[in-house]
Amino acid sequence: MSPKFDFLRAFDFRRALLPALCLAAVSQAAFAEEDLWATMQKTASAARELNYQGLFVYHNGAMIRSVQITHIYEGGREFTRNVVLDGRPREVFSEGDDIVIFNAKNDKVVIEKRRGQNLFPAMLPTQLYPLKQNYKLKFVGQERIAGRLAQVIDMVPNDNLRYQYRIWSDAEYGLLLKMSMLDMQGHTLEQIGFNQVAMLHTKDLDWFQPKIDATKPYVMDDTTDLTHTVDNLVVANLPAGYKKVDQIQLKVPGRTAPVQQLIFSDGLASVSLFVEPMVKGMQPRVGKKTMGSTNVYAHVLNGYQLVVVGEVPAQTVEQIAQQVTFKK
Repeated sequence: MSPKFDFLRAFDFRRALLPALCLAAVSQAAFAEEDLWATMQKTASAARELNYQGLFVYHNGAMIRSVQITHIYEGGREFTRNVVLDGRPREVFSEGDDIVIFNAKNDKVVIEKRRGQNLFPAMLPTQLYPLKQNYKLKFVGQERIAGRLAQVIDMVPNDNLRYQYRIWSDAEYGLLLKMSMLDMQGHTLEQIGFNQVAMLHTKDLDWFQPKIDATKPYVMDDTTDLTHTVDNLVVANLPAGYKKVDQIQLKVPGRTAPVQQLIFSDGLASVSLFVEPMVKGMQPRVGKKTMGSTNVYAHVLNGYQLVVVGEVPAQTVEQIAQQVTFKK
């Protein structure tokens, strides 16, 4: 005769195991999170270190832009050429963080020099520590993008000072294939992603030069002046996770005084503060406005026009604007 099953003892046995089972579940969850961050690190590096060519499309509200991209990594240096295929002709060349834009305007081509940050598909910073402080990762599943299998991962913010992002990372190479920005309700505010992409097996750089239109003069844009700053400007108590990453001075056509631009970022989200001295006859701008994923907050302080603009929630731009002071 078989022994009777002791339900009470079995219950006690399971109860005794419960703490260990819970600990194992937590460890697996933590390990999964680290795996996802490892995928993010691979994605951040892949955009900079792989050789590829493709076509990506940018959507923001009614705006749609198609861009052809070629990227080569050679000898520790990055070379990228973006050709905008819609609207006014424009070519963007970058070598590392240095960007040169060839922009057709009326009867001339204006050459603009800029410092780059977060150009697709290099949207993620190589140093992920700031993102780990402000976002949690969640695995969504797998999808095919541009004919390639992608891991889909959500970057969920820890607070309401930044939007949520959805990342499509190439399952084989780690290249960022697509990225969406989502509001608090999960609605897509902005999206950018490849329609076509292929890895390149050549390191030839013959393509790294603009198409010259011999019928138009080429002129250098001199709107950026890095020699002056507003020394008494202070922005205290930035929103959690944000820090100043750049500060430049702009010469704006039609303005007698330069405009100061300060750029803040959490490693992914970016906000610009524009500071301009009020002059006689200048109409002050005050108020807030939302345009798709972009929020704007403007007010006047101590004789300066302040405008904060960013693809972040409205309270983030307002908080930054309210933290501006001028040292006496």
